[in-house]
Amino acid sequence: MAFVITFPCQGEKAAECVEVCPVDCIAEGKDQFYIDPDICIDCGACQAVCPVDAIFHEEELLDEDMEYFEKAKKFFTT
Repeated sequence: MAFVITFPCQGEKAAECVEVCPVDCIAEGKDQFYIDPDICIDCGACQAVCPVDAIFHEEELLDEDMEYFEKAKKFFTT
């Protein structure tokens, strides 16, 4: 399981999450940051520091936020 960065990050890109990630699994995309679901160790450090509450555990995503999980997977496979 992994954490997922959702809509509130778009345009915000505060980067506190990048600074605290112990496995360096967060990368900056054109419009937001993304968490690599294959590397994320599910520690929650990123979620705790997100100033816009954009980070959720994969299991807690609402249906309308699942697109952000798919975007993250695609971001890291291209």
